[in-house]
Amino acid sequence: MKSEEMKKIYAVILLFLVAGLANAQDLTGIWRGHFSSNSSFKRMNSNYERYRIEVQIAQHGTTFQAVTYSYLSTIFYAKAEANGTMNPNTKKALIRELKLVDIRTDLGGDVFSMTYFLRYSKLGDEEFLEGTYTSMNIRDSSKSEGGIVFLHKVPTSDFNKEPFLEKREKEIEREKHKTVVSPAPQSPKTNTAKIAIAKQPVKKPVITKTDSALKKLSSVAKTYATKNNMAKRSVAKPAPKTALAKTNEPKEIIAPIKADSIVKIEKKPAPVLIAPKVLTSRQNELVKTITVNTNEVELRIYDDGVIDNDTVSVYVDKKNVIYHAMLTDKPIIVKLHLDETNDYHEVVMVAENEGLFPPNTSLMVVQAGDKQYEVRIVSTEQKNATVVFKFEKSK
Repeated sequence: MKSEEMKKIYAVILLFLVAGLANAQDLTGIWRGHFSSNSSFKRMNSNYERYRIEVQIAQHGTTFQAVTYSYLSTIFYAKAEANGTMNPNTKKALIRELKLVDIRTDLGGDVFSMTYFLRYSKLGDEEFLEGTYTSMNIRDSSKSEGGIVFLHKVPTSDFNKEPFLEKREKEIEREKHKTVVSPAPQSPKTNTAKIAIAKQPVKKPVITKTDSALKKLSSVAKTYATKNNMAKRSVAKPAPKTALAKTNEPKEIIAPIKADSIVKIEKKPAPVLIAPKVLTSRQNELVKTITVNTNEVELRIYDDGVIDNDTVSVYVDKKNVIYHAMLTDKPIIVKLHLDETNDYHEVVMVAENEGLFPPNTSLMVVQAGDKQYEVRIVSTEQKNATVVFKFEKSK
């Protein structure tokens, strides 16, 4: 192979590798999820509603143009223009809201612009951005409390897709088509050789009289063997029946019970808790282990920001506590009690339905005293998600 041809092949391979790396961390698209305050008072209130958020991003290299939509049912809605950067090495992204372009609120009070500090991750085909945010009062530029934000990439928008996003998606499609390289034409020598080989006549096997006679003898031998076996089968006598073979029904044998053969059971053994089939037939993946020093722990399980009819069941120590519940923006609440004698609980999330956009994705917010943890849950019809809770007495 000529050196020029080798260079072309290496160039094509390098082009595909670069394109693959670029697409792996391209944030272009629609991201939807929620954000919640760091305020401990608000977090401990189970009626506290999370604000929902949608971000549309068009990435060019390491920078991108964006727009954010923040909303809470019908009482609050805000739209802001934004920009940001993406570091492909650390997988960290920064999104800054620049200008508020629309707001509708029944809450009153001040309005804040947000800055998001996010990290990109991928589980299977699912892509996520999660991290923290800070906020600034646009009236006097004073800082306010921050919080936690979670985003999941989705195919459709709750609003209208922005023109800048549609334009960027078309550009990406055109770039993908450019990377498709047609195979290089073969050299004339190779083609001539192939044509010469193709034109060679295919030699047909010559069947001689000897071969024909052997085939006939083989056929006759097979027929004779088959007839001989059939004859042996017809002559064979059936096996004689024994006396025990006269009936297939077992006879009931009644034996006298002796007094010394009676065993008294003083205490019944503790029943063994059998794991439900859905916990034994699927893989149980440990997502996180959380150690707490408080007796009461509350779990709030939400959708991950995309309500698409995901349905789950929840098991605590192999016992079903939530059955076929749909994930929404209202929490499914599970309470655990832990102490020194009951210091271990295993919570398993089972996907009963993967919704419109598989897999089944949810968020578990753990409230343990004044501490809060957020656990992203991904479960499928082949894999359950497990979260373990351990109790350690505070020193």
